[in-house]
Amino acid sequence: MTKTPDTPETEARDDATFSMFGDAEMGAPTGESYQVLARKYRPRLFSDLIGQEAMVRTLKNAFEINRVAHAFMLTGVRGVGKTTTARLLARALNYTRDGHDEPSVDLDPPGYFCDAIMAGHHPDVLELDAASRTGVADMRDLLDGVRYSPVSSRYKVYVIDEVHMLSTASFNALLKTLEEPPEHVKFIFATTEIRKVPITVLSRCQRFDLKRLESVPLAQHLGKIAQKEGANVSEEGLALIARAAEGSVRDGLSILDQAIVQALDGGEVDGAKIRDMLGLGDRLRLLDTFEMAIKGEAQQAVEEIAAQVHSGADPLVILKDMLEIAADIATVQAAGADYTLPGPPDWTARTHTIAAQLTSAQAQRNWQILLSGYRDTQTAPEADTALRMVVLRLVAAAQLPSPEEAARHLADAQMAGGATREPGKPPETAGRADDAPHATAPFRDFDHVLARLDERKELRLWGEVRQYVRVETFAPGQLTCAVKDRAPTDLLRRLADFLEHETDSDWQVNLAQSDRETMKERDARLRQAQFDKAREHPVVAAALATLPGAEIVDVKDIEQSRQPLEQDDLPDNVVPIRSNQKN
Repeated sequence: MTKTPDTPETEARDDATFSMFGDAEMGAPTGESYQVLARKYRPRLFSDLIGQEAMVRTLKNAFEINRVAHAFMLTGVRGVGKTTTARLLARALNYTRDGHDEPSVDLDPPGYFCDAIMAGHHPDVLELDAASRTGVADMRDLLDGVRYSPVSSRYKVYVIDEVHMLSTASFNALLKTLEEPPEHVKFIFATTEIRKVPITVLSRCQRFDLKRLESVPLAQHLGKIAQKEGANVSEEGLALIARAAEGSVRDGLSILDQAIVQALDGGEVDGAKIRDMLGLGDRLRLLDTFEMAIKGEAQQAVEEIAAQVHSGADPLVILKDMLEIAADIATVQAAGADYTLPGPPDWTARTHTIAAQLTSAQAQRNWQILLSGYRDTQTAPEADTALRMVVLRLVAAAQLPSPEEAARHLADAQMAGGATREPGKPPETAGRADDAPHATAPFRDFDHVLARLDERKELRLWGEVRQYVRVETFAPGQLTCAVKDRAPTDLLRRLADFLEHETDSDWQVNLAQSDRETMKERDARLRQAQFDKAREHPVVAAALATLPGAEIVDVKDIEQSRQPLEQDDLPDNVVPIRSNQKN
C-alpha cells in the first residue's frame, strides 16, 4: 500500500524520548544563523559516506535480496559516521514515497518520513543515549512499546548510542527482546567500545566496523568543502588538518571550521597558521631537528626544538610528529625510492634524504627511543625538559655503532673465542655471566626474560609479567601466551617493547588460550613443595608436634647461606623453626 505523511510526524516529540541526533538537524529550525560544518555537511545519502564502501555495499545487497537483519551493531572511533549511519539506516528501513513502498538504501528523492527521522521527530524511531540513561528502568520503559505496531511507518526502530554503557541489568532486559523481536521491530546500536558489549548481545547483531579515513582522502574531502565555503586553505594546511583529525571526518570538519577564520577577505590559510592554531611543530623544521640529531649535532638540535616550543608548539605533539617521521623513514626504506608520503612533495623528498643516512636497524632504534620518550614525557614534571632529553637520546644513539655493526663485532668476538668456550654453553653466552647486560643478547628462556627485567630495574613490568602472563611457547622473536583477568590492557605491548629493545629485533607476541601456570604461581607451587618436604623430615615433624603454634618460616639452600644449627642431624635445606609459644 502507499502511505502518506500524517499528523504524528509533525507533532512535538514526547519529552521522554531522548534523541542522540538533536532536534536541530538537517533542515530543522535552529534559531541560529550559522551551522557548523560538521552538521552542515553530514551525509544525507549512503553514497555520501566516504571510506565506508564495504559497509554500504553489504547493506545495499542485503536490502535488494530482502535479507535485512533485525539488529545492527555499528562500531568505530569517534567521528567516523556511526550516528549518521544509524540515521540513514532508520530512513532506509522506513523508506516510502509515491510509487515505492519497500525498504531501500536509495534515499533519493527523500521519502515521506525522511525529514522527521533526520530531525529526530518521528514517533516510530525511538532513540536512547545510553551514556546518560543506563538503568534497567530506562530500558524497560523503552522496550515497553515493542509489542505495539508502528504508528505510521513500516518498522519501529530502536536506536541506542554508546550501548556499551548500559548496565548489566539493562543488557539482560534487552536480551530477550533482541533474541526474539517482533517482525515490526528493528534495533540499531552504536558504540566506541565494542569489547565492553556482552558477547550474548554481539552474537545477535549484524556488526559493521566503520573505518578511520586515511589522511589523503580526508584532506581531499576537506578541500572540496573548503571550496564550497569559499575558503582558501593551502595543500599543506589541509594535510595538517587531516593528520590532526586522526581518521575522524567530524574532527577534521571541526578543525577546518576553526581554520577558515584564520584568514579573512579570501586570504590563504597556510600551513604556518594551522600549526600555530593546533600547537604543531613545523614539519620541515622537525625534519631538520631529526637530521641534526642523527648526525650527532646536539647543540643545533636542542636549540631548534627549543625554538619550536617557544613559538607555541606542544612538546607532546612535537614528539608525536617525530614518531611519525621515524615511522615514515622506516616505511620509505622498506618501500623504496618511488614511495610517496601523504602531504606536500617536499616532505617526501626530505624523508627519503634522511632515510638514506640510516640503516634499517638504526631507524627502528630511533623509533624505540622516541616511543619510550613519549611515554616518559607524558608523566614528566616539565614536558619541554623531557622533550629535550629525548632529542639528546637520539644524539647519543647516533654516536653508537649501528646495531648491524654491533652484531657483526659480537659475532667476530664469539668466533675468536669459540675455542675457549665453556662446554655446554651456547656461543652467545660464552665468556660472560648469564645475566650480564647486553643490548643484543638473546634470551634463553622466559626465566631469563624475568631476570633481565629485574636487572634493568623494570620492577612494575617484572611484577605484572610474573602475576598475569601464562607462557605457552617461547622462542627467539616469538612469544605465545595467555593473560589472566584484570591484567593491565597494555601489558603485552610493554613486554613486546622490552623484548625488542633488549634484542634489537622484532618480536611477535601472540595471545592464545592456555591453562599453564604464571611464573608467580609456579614459584609458589615449588616453594610449597619445599615446605611440604621439610615437614616430612622426622626432626622437623617432631619439633612441630612438640612446640604448639610452631611454624616453618623459611626454607633455604644451606650451601648459599649456612647458619649454625642446634641439632646436628637437621637437614641441610631446612632452617630452624620458630615457635609462637611463650615461656
